[in-house]
Amino acid sequence: MIPRIQKRGSRTIGLLSYLYGPGTYEEHTDPHLVASWDGDAPDPGRDPSATLKELQRLLDQPVVNIDETSRPKKHVWHLSVRNAVEDRILSDEEWGEVARRMVAAAGIDDPEQDAGCRWAAVRHADDHIHIVATLVREDGYTPDLDHDAVRVQATARVLERELGLRRLNKGDGTAAKRPTSAERHKARRRGCQRTAREKLRETVRLAAAGATGQDEFFDRLAAAGLLVRRRIAPSGDLLGYKVALPDDRNKDGEPVFYPGSRLAPDLSLPRIRERWAGKPQTSGGPNESRTAASHPGNPAAARRNTATAVWQALLVIEHSTDEVAAAYIAAAGEILDALAATSALHMRPHLREAAWSFERASRSHIRAERGHDRALRQAARDLIRGGPCPGRGEDGATTAMAIDMLFFLVTAAAHWHARKHHAQQAAAARQAARYLRGAYETAAGPPLAAHHRRGGRLPRPVQQRQATVVRETLPDLAERILAEPGWYALAATLTDVESAGRDPAPFLAEAARRRELDSAESLSDVLVWRLRRMADLPADSITPRPSRRTKRAPTRTAGRTPHRPGPRSAGR
Repeated sequence: MIPRIQKRGSRTIGLLSYLYGPGTYEEHTDPHLVASWDGDAPDPGRDPSATLKELQRLLDQPVVNIDETSRPKKHVWHLSVRNAVEDRILSDEEWGEVARRMVAAAGIDDPEQDAGCRWAAVRHADDHIHIVATLVREDGYTPDLDHDAVRVQATARVLERELGLRRLNKGDGTAAKRPTSAERHKARRRGCQRTAREKLRETVRLAAAGATGQDEFFDRLAAAGLLVRRRIAPSGDLLGYKVALPDDRNKDGEPVFYPGSRLAPDLSLPRIRERWAGKPQTSGGPNESRTAASHPGNPAAARRNTATAVWQALLVIEHSTDEVAAAYIAAAGEILDALAATSALHMRPHLREAAWSFERASRSHIRAERGHDRALRQAARDLIRGGPCPGRGEDGATTAMAIDMLFFLVTAAAHWHARKHHAQQAAAARQAARYLRGAYETAAGPPLAAHHRRGGRLPRPVQQRQATVVRETLPDLAERILAEPGWYALAATLTDVESAGRDPAPFLAEAARRRELDSAESLSDVLVWRLRRMADLPADSITPRPSRRTKRAPTRTAGRTPHRPGPRSAGR
């Protein structure tokens, strides 16, 4: 159940005409009253003798009775209450009770008092009602409507439970402002899936991803084609900004500008500046792989750097303070934004939806302690500087590697939010993980299949030697790994580690040590990406030149039939 308080107005008759009319964007069917302030208001929908003017006159009577100078400029209060598509259809009596509970929660009316405001609830569809009220009480005073939106939302959560409706998560005031109905209808008329507000929020988030300062941020906004206006103090200091789409105009033909703070709480200029402040990140220890400074024009290197930074961030979220963990989660959102914007076209739909969903998970009431997240923000910057990724060869394989690591980071963020009882953020992170799973399946198929084919062609003694490494290093997981379709890809990777002159056992132990391995559907796939990143091996399959020892026909491991596996690392 979603209650939404609309903008206040000054014409009761205009709103009533819309509610009882045929509808502008959706068909209004059988408009009629389901409740009113006294239970006896005239109903122009079902009473032939009642008129809209009569209902308007009764609603506005308390306003007319007070001195004109004391009347509020906008005295019309409007609340819509809509159920989910899957909810059962409520009766008029049930909707009437919903209306009475809502106006009481908002402070419009109280059955225990005789001095409430006049109101009426109109139903013109199965799934929602509209409540119109005039903001002058019977005794001439105006009601106290501070935090009315919070109160009606809380009442909606109670009503969902009582009426057996879909249960929504309780909000905490950190969500981005929803598009208005006018904005949604405008987008629909223009054939757009997202409103101008949503497009701007996505573009500004990308401009801020990994940006190192104010000039770079505004240069990115301009490069994205946005119209930008800056708010300058008399002293010359920059106080804020607002942006508009060039083709989004009002009725006078002027661009419709949105301040950053109206797009999302963390997109105001002061909050964006926080990303550039803070103490430098300290080293995470000797086991961390090196992090590249930047990768202009090299998408594969940027994605490998991203995988490294995400790998290091997993333990930070698990064991650091709440403020530092919040910073890492916010920076993870920047990486998702950058990855979605630079990946191959066939991967972008899932990645964009993952970034869009995770945007809600990147904010909470725990204020991020910036600076510690510098490696993740640098990774986001590297992705953007690396440029578009064609999605083939090493570029495509490192994309799969980065997505696989990000899945675990997003899952860790969901667990962290759940422990903090951040219901909306946890749900958003879980939704982002589902989209990442789809992106991973698209990206990982070709490179994993190539690794699998190479592993299947290894001589039997080599396969047996790698199986022994797995049994000795991971005794508790070995049988599960060896029974997986992805085992041959792991065997090929362990052999590549050996060919690089390294002992695969310590690498395998370290790869399995990190958290979240037990939630993987395919342990083999997870270990392939981790080993190839840690040992600095190519993510794509580069078949080594065959030696005399390996020219003979490949021998299959007894009892095994190699086959082409599907990508399953992110199929949690």
